[in-house]
Amino acid sequence: MTRPNLFVNLLLEWKTDLGGQWIERLLWINPEGTEVALIRVDDPQALPVFRSRQELEMALAGVEAVVLERDPDLVQAPPEETLSARHRHLRDRAWAVIGPLVEDPERRILHPSGRGPVLNQLATTTGFTKMTLYQWLRRYWQGGQTPNALLPRFHRCGGKGKEKQISERKRGRPNKSTQVTGTPVGINVDEEVKRKFRQGIRKFYETKDGRPLLQAYHYTLEHYFHRGFELHNDVWVKVLPPAGELPTYTQFRYWYEKEKDLTRSLTRREGKRAFELRRRAVLGETTQMAFGPGSIYQIDATIADVHLVSSLDRSRLIGRPVLYLVVDVFSRMIVGFHVGLEGPDWNSARLALENAFSDKVPVCRELGIQMTAEDWPCRHLPEGLLADRSELLSRQADRLASHFNIRVLNTPPYRADWKPVVERSFRLSNDTFIHWIPGAVRARPEPGGADPRLAATLDLRQFRKLLALSILDHNQRHRMNWYRMDEFLIADQVEPYPLELWNWGMQHRTGHLRVMPLETIRRFLLTAGEASVTPRGIRFQGLSYVCDLAIREQWFVRARLEGTWKVPVIYDPRNLGTIFLNFPTEPAVEACTLLETEQMFAGRDWYEVQDYFALRHQAQEQAHSADQQAKAVFHAQVEQILTEAAGQTSPAVKEVTKNRRLRDLRKNRKAEPPEVSPLPILPAPAPTETRPDYVPPPQPIELIRQVRQKLWEDDHE
Repeated sequence: MTRPNLFVNLLLEWKTDLGGQWIERLLWINPEGTEVALIRVDDPQALPVFRSRQELEMALAGVEAVVLERDPDLVQAPPEETLSARHRHLRDRAWAVIGPLVEDPERRILHPSGRGPVLNQLATTTGFTKMTLYQWLRRYWQGGQTPNALLPRFHRCGGKGKEKQISERKRGRPNKSTQVTGTPVGINVDEEVKRKFRQGIRKFYETKDGRPLLQAYHYTLEHYFHRGFELHNDVWVKVLPPAGELPTYTQFRYWYEKEKDLTRSLTRREGKRAFELRRRAVLGETTQMAFGPGSIYQIDATIADVHLVSSLDRSRLIGRPVLYLVVDVFSRMIVGFHVGLEGPDWNSARLALENAFSDKVPVCRELGIQMTAEDWPCRHLPEGLLADRSELLSRQADRLASHFNIRVLNTPPYRADWKPVVERSFRLSNDTFIHWIPGAVRARPEPGGADPRLAATLDLRQFRKLLALSILDHNQRHRMNWYRMDEFLIADQVEPYPLELWNWGMQHRTGHLRVMPLETIRRFLLTAGEASVTPRGIRFQGLSYVCDLAIREQWFVRARLEGTWKVPVIYDPRNLGTIFLNFPTEPAVEACTLLETEQMFAGRDWYEVQDYFALRHQAQEQAHSADQQAKAVFHAQVEQILTEAAGQTSPAVKEVTKNRRLRDLRKNRKAEPPEVSPLPILPAPAPTETRPDYVPPPQPIELIRQVRQKLWEDDHE
């Protein structure tokens, strides 16, 4: 017979021949393994009792006791963060008193002989009565021997929600079967049935499996109301009572609806993050975060739903760009943007911030858009910047506070709902123009539809221009009827357009926006690098530049005499036509422009040019391999011809002296038969009649031959 395994906190159900039953919890097994301590969990006056292990094992081997797989009386404490300060205080106070007693390795508090004197002394030193100490010990032992078993059980007190008394008679309206047979069908839902309902709800419904309530009901019946097992096709199947002796689905659903905690249920079924993102109560308004323009900006990135082509080779796809937007919370103005092929990361985010902090007139002029400063009057630094935990959760981003005095805030992970303003701007961009241009990616592509990548026609610059036009239209023409106007906006009859809200805020709620020199913004937010001064210009990433400072100080002449040297630069990846010398000791940066010989790259992005250089390098590597193979073929052919010639010549000169071989060189040359032309011989023209005394003049080709022959003879004399 296999010896049963015994563990601390094991629940044992005892049964007697007279039908009585009770449940005990195993509290302790002595080090020798011969004796165990148990306590009844359903007796409010119970104390630990001792049994021999042999007696317990014999009871388990027979029918007197069975091990319960589930622990219905174990205290299910809520998460620590949901406990009130009062409940934690009461628990910790009780644990501080009885903790040393129950954690004693010898468990002397379990023995009746030593329990009384110990509790008498403890009552004297702590001021608590023996009754209170016994109550704490009993709750600790019966509740699973955890500190949380000492939490107060106020939810079990009082008469709130009292229900009808349980009786033998079936409550409720008789169903059709009862009306026909006269025999009551169904059971009353007592506390035991409700407890099983709750356990079934927690185990089968409030889980991430997402089961329907009806399926959870069937699983609950099988798990908690079965009467045993039967073997069917080598599978143990749970045996259920007749349907008339089981609770109905209506009863199950009624008690679920009556006792359900909607927040807890949704959190367990969908997860805490999903609940906070989609199900939580929305009682606030994002605009409350900002008092006026510049109080707080929001920045975020997304992968644009459109495929682009390269401007250098429009047959090449370059994929979907990364789109950054910076939005003012108060006015909903889009104050800055960036479109690139890298990121999302800090390098891309700071380019979006550089755009947000700079004048938009030259930016739009470079894209071919004519506008005035009043059309997009956003070139300011905000008080605060809200982002997620990727781009601005770095030491470099922390320097925003030290350089620009901007308060940087980061949202929790997976909480895009904390940045609803910028998230809504992404959605508007998709709805207004991105989803309607060639190469757009649909959220749900049609089965068998065309591949959107093959429809791509826009390059990076063209998409950036479309985005700028869309932003201008949004700022000036997007009416936000949902915007919550305060009493001051209503009194001034301000229309809910981003530009009008911005202009009103600039007049009435100023003080949040600041401006800085463009050089200061560029020095911190543009990308840094190193260029080389060479005789052919200032070389940076494969391109050559020139500037007034270099010409004035004759850098290129010095480089030819003294060699090259490095200079620090900053550059904007969106425009490779200009880079800036960035000497720390100089108050301003020096602009360097492309040489005339490389103006073909003007107006393009660094991303595309770097891609072009990478492809050219790859082509050079492939050509180098082909050239090496061609040389190998050539060398093999040369070796073959030389070997063949040596094999033919060696026998002929073997018996001939050197002097004899060098004699009669000119005679041998004349005796050499003429080379046969590989070209086809054309028929000679028919002779024409000439006068008998006519002598044709010498032809130029004959004169050339005579001169060449004379020169050759002179060289060999």
